[in-house]
Amino acid sequence: MKGLILALALLASPLAAQDFTALARIDAAASRISDKTRGVAIDLFLSQPVPFRVFTLTEPMRLVIDFREVDWRGVGADTLLQGQKVRDVRFGTLRPGWSRMVADLAEPLAVKLASMTVSEVDGTAKLSLELERVDEATFAEKSGAPVDPDWELIAADPTLGPAPKPDFGDTVVVIDPGHGGIDPGAERGASKEADLMLALAQEVAQTLERIDGFQAVLTRSSDIFVPLEERMTIARAAGADVFISLHADALEEGGASGASVYTLSPSAADEASQRMAERHERGDLLAGVDLAGQDDRIATALMDLVRLETMPQSESLALEIVEAFDEIGAPLNSRPRRTAELAVLNAADFPSVLVEVGFLSDVGDRERLSSAIGRAPIVAGLVVAVQRWQAEWAANKTLLRQ
Repeated sequence: MKGLILALALLASPLAAQDFTALARIDAAASRISDKTRGVAIDLFLSQPVPFRVFTLTEPMRLVIDFREVDWRGVGADTLLQGQKVRDVRFGTLRPGWSRMVADLAEPLAVKLASMTVSEVDGTAKLSLELERVDEATFAEKSGAPVDPDWELIAADPTLGPAPKPDFGDTVVVIDPGHGGIDPGAERGASKEADLMLALAQEVAQTLERIDGFQAVLTRSSDIFVPLEERMTIARAAGADVFISLHADALEEGGASGASVYTLSPSAADEASQRMAERHERGDLLAGVDLAGQDDRIATALMDLVRLETMPQSESLALEIVEAFDEIGAPLNSRPRRTAELAVLNAADFPSVLVEVGFLSDVGDRERLSSAIGRAPIVAGLVVAVQRWQAEWAANKTLLRQ
């Protein structure tokens, strides 16, 4: 994507846990846009790190910075501008959950450097941009809005306003923090898989809830034991459109690290349907279908039929997660896509994936998973992947309706 600098997540030294659901605030007194000999320096001080991206546009020449999500109160052109090379700057909402800053340029300036650093003392962040003078042809070549389904309303002029969404109701994302209660999962020192996955699930849910068109549901919201069958029942009762189970393994030997995404093995699908039919109540096999009084053969056949739709959707989501993690920089395992006979993926009536987000036996993974800063790339990757998956799903539904 030409002229685009993307930073959906930030890697930093482990810090104290921070509330990523609160709006980042700009320190207007410390922030500035100032002229340099051969360009412009932009320094924005924020109360916490946020995902951001930067690009330039032509006719008129302008710089665009998108954030997730910023409180602009107290910030204006009069407080920021210290020079003549940026004529004006304005702020607003790009769409629910996303904020935008647009700077009108007096001359062609290309982005030379964009970085966000995080204070190890208080967790505040500084976004630093360096713009350098280029000729008009180079500016035009480097400029352009990226074509990306995750960032709507970009292809045209970047007006400030909410993005439309398909009128299919909210997409219900059920997030399943693995283990809990009497089942702590993997453990290394003071780190417990159940605790870390609950923290991660809550951060993903909170982020999704702030995006228009999504509803997040947790299978557990505290350190309690929830049987696998009940997790499926919770998802079905919530009207799940997709199910994401979060885990972090630990190995006695070997140096495995990074995330892997699992879907139900195609060879296990028939067995999964049979196990579901044998172990579950008839009313808890397929959402909206009453199988009371039906024998196992009918229930199994119906579930297999439904899987013809949901298994490709599971595969699509798994690939989106791997791609988003790779783009953002969330660590991936050397084999990031896997299939297995996992009980938590047995449901037929909604797509489901299991994400092993790392290994507690790996020091780097364990440190990342133990702080909100370290988990931020994983949160961003999961949210971006779900948005992409939902956009594709909504487009397919539109074609079916037509």
